[in-house]
Amino acid sequence: MSNLTIIVATDAQRGIGINNTLPWKLPEDLAHFKRLTTGHPIIMGRKTFDSIGRPLPNRRNIVITRNTEWRHEGVETVGSIEAAIALLDGAEGFVIGGAEIYKQSLQLADQLIITQIAHTFDCDAFFPEIDAAAWQETTREEHVSATSGLKYAFVTLRRKA
Repeated sequence: MSNLTIIVATDAQRGIGINNTLPWKLPEDLAHFKRLTTGHPIIMGRKTFDSIGRPLPNRRNIVITRNTEWRHEGVETVGSIEAAIALLDGAEGFVIGGAEIYKQSLQLADQLIITQIAHTFDCDAFFPEIDAAAWQETTREEHVSATSGLKYAFVTLRRKA
């Protein structure tokens, strides 16, 4: 099985976005995301790809879409989370969103890396509830954003054996 990690930033109510955008400005989280995912395959839904607007550099970009005609240069397309995982061929991959892809991949992931923002934003997309019985927190780093003043934590959870 592939080593599958979900990476996500959430607000205090598990919000992850509004109108296909991030509702917060947190450069420290974007740097954290880049540091962890560079050099690894990333898996995302088509709407998440559209919100980014281009393949992320130095990463294998895999986009899940129901539209079999959809193509974009620098991107591999598949029709399901299972097909995306099959493309990993044992490599560590990161699921980067959105809400539906997170929901589909949560039962398949080995690790969650969550930026927990200690603030509530107006969101229309949410991360699924995490079953505490299935996950063990392994690390937590508390921070305050130098630019926005937001309190946040980088939290890693591993699936319990």
